[in-house]
Amino acid sequence: MVPQIKRVLLVEDDEDDYILTSDYLHQVAGHSFDIEWVDNSVEALALLKKNQHDICLLDYQLGSLNGLTVLEQAGKSGCSVPIIMLTGQSDSQLDSDALDAGAVDYLVKSELNSARFNRAIRYAIARRDIENERLERIKAETRNRSKDKFLAHLSHELRTPLTSILGYTELLLADHENKQIRGELTTILDNGKHLLGLLNNVLDLSKIAAGKLEINHAALALDRFVADLYTLMSVAAQDKGIALRLSSRTPLPLEITTDALRLRQILINIIHNAIKFTDQGAVDIEIWLESADRQEMLCFAIADTGIGIPGHLLNSIFTPFEQVEDIVSRNEEGAGLGLSICSELLKHMGGRIRVTSELGKGSRFVVAVPVGDISAVPRERLTFTRSAHGKPCENVPKLSGKVLIVDDIKDIRHLFGFICHSFGLEVSYAVNGEQAIEKILGAQARQQPLDLVLMDIHMPVLDGKRTMLKLREMQVVTPVLAITAATMKGVQQELQQLGFNGVVPKPVDKTLLYQHLADYLPLATGDSAVEREPGASGQAQFLLVEDDEDAARLTALLLENLGVKVELAHSVRQAEAWLKTSRQFDQILLDHHLPDGNALELADSIRRISPASQITVISGREMSRSQLAAHGIKRALLKPINLALLKTLID
Repeated sequence: MVPQIKRVLLVEDDEDDYILTSDYLHQVAGHSFDIEWVDNSVEALALLKKNQHDICLLDYQLGSLNGLTVLEQAGKSGCSVPIIMLTGQSDSQLDSDALDAGAVDYLVKSELNSARFNRAIRYAIARRDIENERLERIKAETRNRSKDKFLAHLSHELRTPLTSILGYTELLLADHENKQIRGELTTILDNGKHLLGLLNNVLDLSKIAAGKLEINHAALALDRFVADLYTLMSVAAQDKGIALRLSSRTPLPLEITTDALRLRQILINIIHNAIKFTDQGAVDIEIWLESADRQEMLCFAIADTGIGIPGHLLNSIFTPFEQVEDIVSRNEEGAGLGLSICSELLKHMGGRIRVTSELGKGSRFVVAVPVGDISAVPRERLTFTRSAHGKPCENVPKLSGKVLIVDDIKDIRHLFGFICHSFGLEVSYAVNGEQAIEKILGAQARQQPLDLVLMDIHMPVLDGKRTMLKLREMQVVTPVLAITAATMKGVQQELQQLGFNGVVPKPVDKTLLYQHLADYLPLATGDSAVEREPGASGQAQFLLVEDDEDAARLTALLLENLGVKVELAHSVRQAEAWLKTSRQFDQILLDHHLPDGNALELADSIRRISPASQITVISGREMSRSQLAAHGIKRALLKPINLALLKTLID
C-alpha cells in the first residue's frame, strides 16, 4: 500500500537545520512527506491560519518573534495543525511553556536522529488524523441536520398547497350542482393525489436513508384490514375493466401484530402496480400463513395477467428511481420509487418480498411479514367484512361542539372550517397562537368554553408549539389537535409531550379528521347536541382508554348505541389528564397494554384520583381474579369486544 503523503510546514531560519530536519523526516518509516519551508514568523502564521498542513515543525528562535509567540497567535487565529517546537538546547521551563502555549511536543534538535523524534512525528500525524475525522464527522452531522430541516421545510411547503387543492376539490365534488364538471374535478383530485404520493415516496426514501423511519407495531384486526384494502383497490380495478379476486389459502388469525400503516402502504403499492400494468384478465390476491425461521409469517401473493417483466431486469425493479423503460410506456405515471420503498419497508419490518415474471404473461409478487406471537389467537377462514369506518363522511353522524381553527393561511383555515361545518360543528377562527389564546380564554370567561382546537404548528407571531406550552401552563385542558405536514421520526411523540392530544396530518383526509374529532366531541341528537356536562340527563359516563384507534372508535360507537356518554384516551397520560378535569366517570374501561404503561398501574392511580369509578380491563388474555382484585379492578372483558359484552357493564 502506497503511504499517504503528509504535508509538513517546517519553520526554520537556519538552512543547515532545515536540510538536516528534512533528511530525518524522510527517514520516518511508513510515511511520505511533502515539506514546505519558510524562514520567518510572518509567513509561518499566514500559512498556519489556512490549516492546510498535517504537521508543523517550529523553531523556537525566529528573529523578532520567538516560537512561543507564534504558537499563541496561531492558536488565537483558529489553527488546528499539530505543532512540534524545536530548540537548540534542553530547557525544562521552555518545554513546559511550549506545551502550555499549544504545542503537541517539544524536541531538542540533537534528538532529531533518535527514536523520540519518530514517535513525536507519528503522534502528531495520528492526532491530526483524529482531528480531521472529528471535523468530517461534525460536517456530516451538520449536513444531516440541514437535510432534515430541508425535508421538513419541503414537506410543509408542498403539503400546505396540496391541502387546499385536494380539500377544495373534494368539497366541489360533494356539491351536486357541479355534476357537469365532475370529470374535470376528478382529474384534478387524481393528479393531486398522485403528486402527494410522489412526495410521500421521496420523503420515505429520505427517512430510510437517514435512519429516521418509524416502524410502529400494534394489534391489527386482520379481517377488517384486508376488507378495507380490497374495497379500496376494487375501484381502480373496475376503472380498468379487470377483475380483482381475493382468497385465503389457510385459516388466518383474527388479530396480528404489525405496523398497519406500512403494511397497507406496501400492499396498495404492489396491487396498484398490478392493476396499472394489466389491460385484460385479472389480478388475484391470495393470503396464507406459513412458518419460517421459527416464526409465523403472513404471506400475500399478488398475481396479474399483465405485460410482465424481462428476467434480466427483475433485480433492478427494487432499486430507487429505476423503471423498466423498454417495457413501461412513457405514459405510465411514477418515478420508479414504489417498489424500492416496499423492499426497504419490509426489511425494517423483518419481512421480505419476492417476484417472478414472464414477459407478456404477467407477474407475481409475494410479500411476507412477521405477525408476532399468535399462538393464542383464534384462526378462521376470514369473511373480509368491510369496516363501518370506510363509509364516506357524508353518511357519518353529525357531531356537536364549538371548534377553533388556528392557521395563518386563509385558504387552509376556510377549508378546515367548511369540513367541520359539514360535520355539524360550530366554527371560529384565529390566525396565530396569540389570537388563539385570546379566543380560548375569552370563551372561558364568558362561560362558553370551546370544545376543541385545531392548531397549525408553523405560524408567525406565536407558533403552535409555543402556544401549546402557554395553554398548558395556564391549566387549559381543552383538547388541542396539531395540524402539521411534518412526518419525520419523533414528531408526533414530541407534539404529544408538549400537550397536544393528537396529530392531524396535511393534506387533510376528511375521514381521518372526522375520526379524530369524534374522539373528543359528542354526536348530535336531533336538533340539539348531546349534553356535555356529566350527569345532565342521567346518562352513564364512561372513560375508554384504548391505544388502538380503530378498536376505540368501534367500542365507543357500541357504547353510545347503549345510551352511554363516552370519552376517549389513547394512553396513560391522556387518561390521567381526563381524570384531573374533575369529571366523574361511572366506569373506566382500560386496555391491558398501553404505549406508556399498563392497565394495572393506571388502575392504582384511578383508585386514588377517582375512587368512585368502577374499573374494567379489556384484555387479549385471561386474567386471574386475585390479580384484578389487588388493583381494585371490578372485572375483565376478553377481546374481541361485542355489544352483548358491553351491555353487561350497564345492566
